[in-house]
Amino acid sequence: MVDEIPDFYAVIPAGGVGSRLWPLSRADAPKFLHDLTGSGHSLLRDTWDRLAPLSGPDRIAVVTGRAHRAAVEAQLPGIPDKNVFLESEPRDSAAAIGLAAAILHRRHPDVIIGSFAADHVIRGSRVFEFAVRDAVEVAREGYICTIGITPSEPAVGFGYIKRGGELIVEGARDASLVERFVEKPDLETARAYVSDRSYLWNAGMFISRADVLLAEIEANSPELHAGLLELAEAWDDRDRRGPAVDRIWPRLKKIAIDYVVAEPAAEKGKLAVVPGHFDWDDVGDFASLAKLNSNGRKNDLAILGENARILSDAASGIVVSHTSRVISLIGVKDIVVVDTPDALLVTTSENAQRVKHVVDALKLTGRGDVL
Repeated sequence: MVDEIPDFYAVIPAGGVGSRLWPLSRADAPKFLHDLTGSGHSLLRDTWDRLAPLSGPDRIAVVTGRAHRAAVEAQLPGIPDKNVFLESEPRDSAAAIGLAAAILHRRHPDVIIGSFAADHVIRGSRVFEFAVRDAVEVAREGYICTIGITPSEPAVGFGYIKRGGELIVEGARDASLVERFVEKPDLETARAYVSDRSYLWNAGMFISRADVLLAEIEANSPELHAGLLELAEAWDDRDRRGPAVDRIWPRLKKIAIDYVVAEPAAEKGKLAVVPGHFDWDDVGDFASLAKLNSNGRKNDLAILGENARILSDAASGIVVSHTSRVISLIGVKDIVVVDTPDALLVTTSENAQRVKHVVDALKLTGRGDVL
């Protein structure tokens, strides 16, 4: 039995289409609503199940789009209605997490919040719990704390965090200040980071007292902060909430929380990091999805789809099938096949990041019907 963390509220931003996973992930069914690991649950549900022992089911909030409300509530039947925060349109992570912080701070002035993406895969729940508990203790001391993932390989698809000086906090076993963030490196640089052992993957998890997070937003984006407070003030009045969202939300600055909170806080010595010694992946493209579902074995063919009908002879990569079509693969390596009723994608793992370009092209040519 895991003890819940006092004063801790988990926030799950459930947004983003996941365009590199098209045509599986789409605007009306983004990747967090899919089972991408064969667990029998969506990524969103797996995230909820991972966090509930730490916060309790009554202290988990989901920030999502209005269009996804029914699907989110169907997958999370235990979520209180008051903890579903609906966006009228996507405004990126600073607005989403900031909105949750502002609402929860108004309800619970001393609350500590932790933000955890709805569409990441984590294996090793017990180790994850240890890392969150450490991060909460650091946050109690007034720091914004992130959980950096111990690299298992020189990945070029993730950003990195450079650990700085050791931070002594009672109850946190291994905390450091963040020296700097590094954008996605090339392979040679990534290898150097892994050898250095002071670099961690940036998984975008942030734990902080809500008042500290809001103060950092105010310092770096006063207009965004003012809009969030105005929304929070109206939020729990049903008659005022809708009009306030329609009026204020579309005008909020669209920016990632990394740029308006994390990086400025690091420069001021206010951002800390604790290492996470668990398996983590942001499932950013079909190459990572193939790796997740083949346990990293390059010569395996991963197959997703409840009724997939696949014949394979010396093939590797991944096939995702949402049709009854028989798909035969012979002698092809690192292939990606995604078969849906109205769209078919064929590429390779090496070119998986380029799927986003297809989505951009479909938008430009007016083919929004398949997006």
